[in-house]
Amino acid sequence: MAIKPVCTSLVARFRRVLSRFRLAERGNVAITFALATLPIVGFVGSAVDFSQANSVKVALQSALDSTALMLAKNAATVTNSQLQSDANQYFLALFTRPDATNVAIKATYTADGGSAVVVDGTVDVPTSFLGIIGFNSLTVGGSSTTKWGSSRLRVALVLDVTGSMAWDGKMTALKSATKSLLTQLKSAATNNGDVYVSIIPFNKDVNVGSSNYAENWIDWTDWDDDNGSWQYVQTCTKKSKSRRGKSKCSGTYEWVEVSHNTWNGCVTDRGPANAPGTSTWDQVATLPDGTIDSQWPAEQYGSCPVAMMGLSYNWTAMNSLVDSMRPVGSTNQPIGLVWGWQSLVGGGPLTAPAMDSNYQYQQIIILLSDGMNTQDRWYSQQTPVDNRMYQTGNGSGTCANIKATGITIFTIQVNTGNDPVSTLLKNCASASDKFFLATQASGIATAFASIGDNLTKLRVAK
Repeated sequence: MAIKPVCTSLVARFRRVLSRFRLAERGNVAITFALATLPIVGFVGSAVDFSQANSVKVALQSALDSTALMLAKNAATVTNSQLQSDANQYFLALFTRPDATNVAIKATYTADGGSAVVVDGTVDVPTSFLGIIGFNSLTVGGSSTTKWGSSRLRVALVLDVTGSMAWDGKMTALKSATKSLLTQLKSAATNNGDVYVSIIPFNKDVNVGSSNYAENWIDWTDWDDDNGSWQYVQTCTKKSKSRRGKSKCSGTYEWVEVSHNTWNGCVTDRGPANAPGTSTWDQVATLPDGTIDSQWPAEQYGSCPVAMMGLSYNWTAMNSLVDSMRPVGSTNQPIGLVWGWQSLVGGGPLTAPAMDSNYQYQQIIILLSDGMNTQDRWYSQQTPVDNRMYQTGNGSGTCANIKATGITIFTIQVNTGNDPVSTLLKNCASASDKFFLATQASGIATAFASIGDNLTKLRVAK
């Protein structure tokens, strides 16, 4: 029996007693006094009993909340009977009120529109005073819901694999920390598709995969100019049969391009080849519109990193990619960042799976770098490269463009060489608590674990 209905019934009963008492004309003083004290005792006693019941209800709700959270860890993988058994076991270990009887717990798991565990519970609380008017116990109840998976995750890992990552154990630490983060993200997924991850290794370029050499989104202009050789080509004009003499031949040197199927898969920043800063194609994730400037320029970069991987839940393949990463090349954070963004929206070799309207989506970019920018397609100085990523003063650039779409950016600076703290990475992060500074290689694991906890935590929804 719920507390509120009992109150209503009790008041109604007292009113009837008082009404009869007011109309009565017989009896003596002792009987009159005794009857008059009954409502007083009842009201005072009910306050004591209700206070006791409320105390039990608070303890009941706390135990239900904790039980729901603990059940959520394995709810998707156990049977209904096992879920109920676990619920009883967890609850009884947490609910330590010997004054409560007739404990009844019911646990249910659903996976529609996200996963949820609901735990309902009731207990009876014996009364001390309300028994006088027929209420020997009060029934109190509660319910707790733990939801997860109604918010799906899409995470782009943008990882610096430049030559300096070979120092101070940074590459080894990066591989270990990344694999731990992948495990953490995998554990947060109840079903395939709850969590997608892309991995974008970068240095001066990124590798989109050499198998894409025939795609129409690649600009081969610079590549054809840089890859080939001058060859002597001879052309002969044959004499007709009616005329005597030999064929006349002439020759010239011509540039013969190498076949595109020898490309190593690297692309550099989009935009005009000889006019940096005159377009924003290197700062957006817009699909090519058919113009050369909108296409991704192929480059046979000698320090080409390992090929990127688009959004996936193939955890084995992702771990293999991490193992294959090698530190080489110069630093171009903007190209890594913009391809992390591209992986979330799709384009080029990357496909972003359609979003289900039954879910909310959190889109995340985690950018890790150990140094300052040194080189992009056009520049070999830090400042102009930085400005393509974040223009101090007006807040324009790739970082601002990404944040304007609602994507959250975490940045990590691995600073083992006493370099200045990167203002660029601090400004690029979505908030001050989303920038991490690691002064030792071991700090990579700490930063990744903190971000992973932030992304995968459960909450009591009701």
